[in-house]
Amino acid sequence: MQSGFNPIHPSRTVPIDPDKFREMVAERAYCKAEKRGFTPGHEMDDWLEAEQEIKNQCFYWFQEIE
Repeated sequence: MQSGFNPIHPSRTVPIDPDKFREMVAERAYCKAEKRGFTPGHEMDDWLEAEQEIKNQCFYWFQEIE
């Protein structure tokens, strides 16, 4: 699944491995589905929510400490 997300840190040029990013999103989306009891029909919502959460998490990981 392509999201158009370019996983490059905003203030540095350290890229996040796209395969690792997808793996992290897949794990988070799976946890969301598991929490709902794997009720069908929410797969895309789970994926998009997980993707946004991982993007936010990655952004905070790379914030420079001032």
